Amino acid sequence: MGNRFICMNKKEAKENNNGSRSKRMGRSQRKMLAEEEFLHRQALSMALQQHQLSQRFEGSMSRRIGGNTSSRRRTLSESLSNGKQDTNILENIQYKKFVLIHGEGFGAWCWYKTVASLEEVGLIPTALDLKGSGIDLSDTNSVTTLAEYSKPLLDYLENLLEDEKVILVCHSSGGACVSYALEHFPQKISKAIFLCATMVSDGQRPFDVFAEELGSAERFMQESQFLIYGNGKDKPPTGFMFEKQQMKGLYFNQSPSKDVALAMASMRPTPLGPIMEKLSLSPEKYGTGRRFFIQTLDDRALSPDVQEKLVRENPPEGVYKIKGSDHCPFFSKPQSLHKILVEIAQIP
Repeated sequence: MGNRFICMNKKEAKENNNGSRSKRMGRSQRKMLAEEEFLHRQALSMALQQHQLSQRFEGSMSRRIGGNTSSRRRTLSESLSNGKQDTNILENIQYKKFVLIHGEGFGAWCWYKTVASLEEVGLIPTALDLKGSGIDLSDTNSVTTLAEYSKPLLDYLENLLEDEKVILVCHSSGGACVSYALEHFPQKISKAIFLCATMVSDGQRPFDVFAEELGSAERFMQESQFLIYGNGKDKPPTGFMFEKQQMKGLYFNQSPSKDVALAMASMRPTPLGPIMEKLSLSPEKYGTGRRFFIQTLDDRALSPDVQEKLVRENPPEGVYKIKGSDHCPFFSKPQSLHKILVEIAQIP
């Protein structure tokens, strides 16, 4: 399976968990830390309960996580300019709705920091669970096509008002769902932002993007120990899920231990069919979409070299980079991500 399946060693774990903190903090710093601690407790509590839920929740994760943000609301200029006054920024953003699409194994819960950051500056984020993910009660093994997997996103776009547009943000294999949406609802999408995501070309499978890390699709299907056979061993595999140690080494090599604990309690198997499906993308629809790519420079699941290759082979309108970020930058670098999202939203 290649040397990408590595685990975090003790030295790395110690460095990640102990982080440098100043002993003397101002009142504002203590307040920010207290708010972050509250968000951690709230999100982890929800994650630990999600598999016990017996009914589907409606509405966005921005309403399920974060609650009322009025008590911690800051102006956009305070968040982005360290107190400098720039009251025109929010007014210059034409489309304020962000739709956040998670990657393989994750759910809407993984965006909780990004949701809070965007809400604080007056934007409107909605984090969706793809089918069979997060707290969506669908059986992962029954999701066999990209259209099925993407249905929550497609339904959301279909129900928008006629002249309404949104900004899509996708992570990892969620890029395939956003590419699919660009092909079917180009008129509803203002911009598409690919965060270390599978920004595929016409005729390419999402799995092909990970081929350098995972090996060929054929080898993966024959040899992988992470495959799930939901219909029995004598039938084709229906999904996959890495073991916890593999996930920690691949996805969370820069993430705080509390966020890793949240993820370990919340990750679900990924349906195999959608990532093995070749996309049909036309220049008239997908090709007219405005795409942006955010590279994560300490990523072990989708290496910087692979991300650079994606950008080179399927050039987006703009490329941004986050230093010190693993495959889950909404955990390790939430403020950097939030600033980039706002910056892209301002582009006319």
